[in-house]
Amino acid sequence: MIEDIKKTLWATADKLRANMDAAEYKHIVLGLIFVKYISDTFQTRRAELTRKFADSQDDYYLDDADPDLINAELEDRDYYKEVNVFWVPEAARWESLRAQAKQADIGKRIDDALSLIETENPKLKGILDKRYARVQLPDGKLGELVDLVSQIGFGESADTAKNHARDLLGQVYEYFLGQFASAEGKRGGQFYTPASIVKTLVAVLAPHHGQVYDPCCGSGGMFVQSERFIEAHGGKLGDVSIYGQEANPTTWRLAAMNLAIRGIDFNLGKEPADTFVRDQHPDLRADFVLANPPFNISDWWHGSLEGDPRWVYGTPPQGNANYAWLQHMLHHLKPTGRAGIVLANGSMSSSQNSEGDIRRAMVDADKVEVMIALPGQLFFNTQIPACLWFLVKEKRTRLGEVLFIDARKFGSMISRVQCEFTDEVIERIANTVAVWRGDSTTGENYADIAGFCRSVTLAEIAEHGHVLTPGRYVGAEAVEDDDEAFADKMQKLTEKLGEQMAKGAELDQLIRQKLGGLGYEF
Repeated sequence: MIEDIKKTLWATADKLRANMDAAEYKHIVLGLIFVKYISDTFQTRRAELTRKFADSQDDYYLDDADPDLINAELEDRDYYKEVNVFWVPEAARWESLRAQAKQADIGKRIDDALSLIETENPKLKGILDKRYARVQLPDGKLGELVDLVSQIGFGESADTAKNHARDLLGQVYEYFLGQFASAEGKRGGQFYTPASIVKTLVAVLAPHHGQVYDPCCGSGGMFVQSERFIEAHGGKLGDVSIYGQEANPTTWRLAAMNLAIRGIDFNLGKEPADTFVRDQHPDLRADFVLANPPFNISDWWHGSLEGDPRWVYGTPPQGNANYAWLQHMLHHLKPTGRAGIVLANGSMSSSQNSEGDIRRAMVDADKVEVMIALPGQLFFNTQIPACLWFLVKEKRTRLGEVLFIDARKFGSMISRVQCEFTDEVIERIANTVAVWRGDSTTGENYADIAGFCRSVTLAEIAEHGHVLTPGRYVGAEAVEDDDEAFADKMQKLTEKLGEQMAKGAELDQLIRQKLGGLGYEF
């Protein structure tokens, strides 16, 4: 049901796009979905309060209250703030916008509504993108888009409306993010990490509690998956505190809306900013760090970074930020903290400039816990092969060892150009790590599996020049022996090859005859 709704909504929204570039259009659509969400949750809370005020068994009951008193109480912002619901002024509520959808100035009316919402909710200041009055859509298309978004967010009853609306709107928002990333191609990856990669990071790190940090958070997918993981394992929304940073202003806004639409409290810093030069959370020491930084950035360096305290294992080369990201994340971990990072494969073996020395120092200091090789074609924006690094501030178990997992063969194609991990594959990877760490509740004992996983000592890694490519350590997958004698098998294969070569010669002769009949001799 929800899948059909998402696909129908996307097809209609994409049709309305006309000739507008997807990079511009996504802000129009996602901004409207966000306004619809906060208006829905506001109205649902308002209806809930109205019932509570009239229920003599409820703590909120207003004895002998007349309509004027009830209306006055309904305007008290504290009732909404206490359940993390944004206050929406009457002129900015969705029904007001929907009623004016066919007006020629609907774009200006939406901008005015967004300004009102920001004024009433300081947490949203600077986050809502007020561009509707100047949007380059054909006449009437913006109004049609308002009508389309009006279809999202219905609830079966007053009691379930809020959660249902949040779930549906959140899923539609995430689906649209993915579709826009796909439509934008290379640029889309700057704000969206494919869900199966995020799920893998989250499943391996298992962030049940505490502070979760992403220093290049894109549209906030890492945080959303972390909350889902917690809820799926019996926790509740709010068991973690969310900290993020993002340099791109429009992507920073997308992240804030993506989190707010799910009722997730967050701190993305006071402004969008460069993580290395203007760290928005300098004193943060997090329980978990999850990140997909842009690969191989060459123009990241600034003179102020010379001698930075984050470079414990060596100053990263000015031409590549990979080891700056790794050290930045280690710096922001608590003593018990863990980090999971997506990086280009070259980070596992590069010895250019100081990278090999930094990697050796990190390995020798026992900061590297798990390395996972990923299949190709996982990303929207690059075909560069990628891997997952898992770092720890201080190892508590498996001292002097690194777990290597080669998952390159486990991708499932979902289109001609993209693959993903299934939930079963993600579970297998996460369970392997949990068993190796000794965290598994199943009572299993860890064992190396040729071609898939192997626990390797730091001494052996040193023998290989501190290269961390899993394929170098896990070996080849064991192949079942079919008990057929080699001489017999070779005889069969040779006979088969002879048959195929003879057939090929017949086809060559037939082609020559056909071409000769057309006057083309060779």
